[in-house]
Order: sequence, then structure tokens, then C-alpha cells
Amino acid sequence: MTEVIVAGAGPTGLTLACELALAGVDVLVVERLPYRIEQIKGGTIQARTQELLELRGLLEPMQARAISREPAGGHFAMLPVPLDGTAWDTAHPYPLSIPQWEVEEVLEERAAELGVKVLRETAVTAVEQADDGVVVTADGRRIEARYLVACDGAHSTVRKLLGVPFPGRPGTYTAVLADVRLSSVSDLVPKTLGHISTLTREVGDHWVMLAPVGGDRYRFTGGVAGEAESAKDRPVTSEEIAEQLRIVYGEQTVLAAVDNSSRFGDATRQVEHYRAGNVFFAGDAAHIHPPFGGQGLNLGVQDAFNLGWKLAAALRGRASTDLLDTYHAERHPAGAWVLHITQAQRVFANPRPSADAIELREVFIDLIRQPEANRHLAGQMSGLSHSYDLPGDHPLVGHRVAGLDPSLFRTGRPVLVDLAGILPDDLGATRAQPVAGLPHAILVRPDGYAAWASDTDPDLDALMGDPCWSLMR
Repeated sequence: MTEVIVAGAGPTGLTLACELALAGVDVLVVERLPYRIEQIKGGTIQARTQELLELRGLLEPMQARAISREPAGGHFAMLPVPLDGTAWDTAHPYPLSIPQWEVEEVLEERAAELGVKVLRETAVTAVEQADDGVVVTADGRRIEARYLVACDGAHSTVRKLLGVPFPGRPGTYTAVLADVRLSSVSDLVPKTLGHISTLTREVGDHWVMLAPVGGDRYRFTGGVAGEAESAKDRPVTSEEIAEQLRIVYGEQTVLAAVDNSSRFGDATRQVEHYRAGNVFFAGDAAHIHPPFGGQGLNLGVQDAFNLGWKLAAALRGRASTDLLDTYHAERHPAGAWVLHITQAQRVFANPRPSADAIELREVFIDLIRQPEANRHLAGQMSGLSHSYDLPGDHPLVGHRVAGLDPSLFRTGRPVLVDLAGILPDDLGATRAQPVAGLPHAILVRPDGYAAWASDTDPDLDALMGDPCWSLMR
């Protein structure tokens, strides 16, 4: 019997597996695909996700695999105003561009180092729940576990087997995503990977975002205005991509090859509860949304960082199982907000906007040129402004902690940091030099958020009553 089964070896599932294994949890990953699909797809790592990966030493190998690009801020609805991440206290103000399969490779290598077993070509076909665990049937094998986490994507088999509803808004369009090679290009084709507003071009009803990723390789995203979401199941052909390129970029832009391709829509859905008995949902299995602003991969990875330490604490008896309910309480609103902000961007990103939408677009562009409005949106899109509603009087509680040495968090355990010598020696706090903007003492959760903080006269009862405190002993 294993302790946790993770269904799905994408970024969310592999991140969760690493977090669990780091805490000594016996975890098994099952994946229906025989091998990793080398497609760029979710290729943006936002600032907050970069911070989390850095805590575990995972950011540097991803930076080494990143696509070379000009330093450029994020965007809201592809509007031509970069969002200024430098207005936030972060060492990573710019999104990192990296093919999703490279992200998965780094994560799977780390998972293997931690002893995680990944079973490929192992599709889940049945899930049975009991009071004390689950039994998963996969590739004809019956595997018992204490918990199952569904990280198996938008069409989650686990979600369907359990009959968990996936309510929301159906899609309004379909588009093509492909990794392509071009044998020749016109002057209209982008030469460098800059801000997204410089990569998108529209001609009539046709629109294409063409991102150069090295040599003759490009990431193609494109569609035709008004094409129904029902068309998303139709196979992508080389001919339609070649035609789109010709219409949007001219006769000189010639398709040489399509390395891989798929269709996607802009449906918005979210499970009502992130937990169903001993089964949890994370990543696209829990929420899907329009692909505006590069949010999807990041939202799932952050789900995993939130859930991992809580599952480990419950399994090891270090915290009440009530702690597991905080996963839904904290991450469902986070997901709902991303759904909200991505849906709002439809108004400006519509390739056939109404006359009123065009006027509104101009007003909004002027608005986000204002520093405070730009900073607000930059925080929302990067995840840097996200916080949790946690008990405690100090204003930092529930917010991300910036400025501490990331290596303090390599073990995946909470860290109590004393920056002013105000805590008793027997608490085992890490002593550190003061950091501008941080309080005198902080208890930082494994996912980098402040669980407790104090400037003077620390409330030690509140500190030792926090669930994270028991994980330190």
C-alpha cells in the first residue's frame, strides 16, 4: 500500500510528487501517456511560481533550459503595455519562457532523485473510496492508497469516474496551438521573443501569435474569429496552418513542418469542492480557463505547493486532518479569481470587438499606463499579490515572504526566522540579519507564506498553536 497516488505526470502532478517525497511520503505517480509530449504549450512561469521553485532549488535548472528572450513584463489581454513586475519586491520580475515538456523533465528528474516511481502507460480505469483510503485500478492493477490526487488534466478521468460536476461557462471559440518550422519568413514575422503584443497580428477574421523560439522554430497560436468551440475535436492539418501563415504574414512565410499540434478552447470551469472524501483535485482537473496571461501551469503548480505539505503533515500525524480542508478553503478562491480575471480579458482579446469594446480598450490602455494601476495588475497576473486569509494580527500573515535566503526552504519544512534576536534560544529559530520590510520574527510555511509574525513582544502561544509549528519539532 502506498500513501498517496498522484494521477497525472504534468507540472502539477510532478510538483506534488516532489513535495510529498521531500517530506518522506511514499508516493506513486500514474500517467496514461507512454512518454512526455515535447510541446511548448504552457510555456510561461510567472514570478510567484519562480519564487516557489527557487525555494526547492528547481528554478536554476529551468532557467538553464529557458528560451532566450528580451526582458519583458507580463500582459493583460495582450494589450500593448507591459506589466511592470519590478514594482514588486521580487528577484524575478519577468516571466520565464520555457517549453512545458522541459518543465516536466526537470521535475521528473528531481522526483526520481527523491525516489518517486512514475508508471507510464498506466491509465486509471476505476476509483473506489473507503473511510480509510482509496483503491485505484490502473492498467489492470489494483493499488491501495491513503489518498489520491487527481492532476490528470481538463478531461480528468478521476473526476469523471467519481461523477464530480465541472460547472462553468462553455467555450466561445477554438484555436490551434502548434510547434512549427518555417522555411522562409516575411518581414512581418517577429525576429525576437519580446512582449506578447509584438507577437500577435490580425488580418480580417484571421489572427496568429507567432513566437520565435530558436532557429527556424516558432510557437504558432492562431484561429479564425467566429470558429465555434465545437470545432476543437477536428484534427489540425498542415494545410490550415500554412494558410493562416500566408494570410497573416504574406506569401513569403512558408511552413516547412509541424512538429506537433492541438486545438484548445476558452471554456471556464471549476469543481465546486477540491476534495471528495480521500480524493483531491489540482491543476486543470480542478479548474480550466481561457489561456490569457499564461496562468494555467502556474495555478496548478501553486495548488501542488499548497497541498503537498498539508498531506504530509496529516499522514505523519503532525497535524489534524482538518488541515486538509484548508486546501480547498485557500486554493478554490485563488482558482476562482484566476477564472474571473481571465474571463474579463475576453473583452479586449476578441479578434472581432464591437465599437464600444474598441473604445473601452483605448481607455483601459491609458489606465494601465498609470504606475499604480500597472502595479496592481502586475501583482494579479504574476501571483505576487496573492494572499491567504490566515489567523493573526500582523499584516504580513497570509502574504508571501520576500527577501529571505531561498536555501532556507530546501527541505520543504516550515522555517522560523528571527531577524532581531527577539525569540528564546530553545525555539530553534534560524538567526538572520534584518531585512528591510520584514518583521523581527516570522514563521514561514513550506509554501512561502507567513503563518505567524511579530515585531515586538512575540505572542509565543499563537506561534506554538499554529499547525506549522508542529512540523518543525
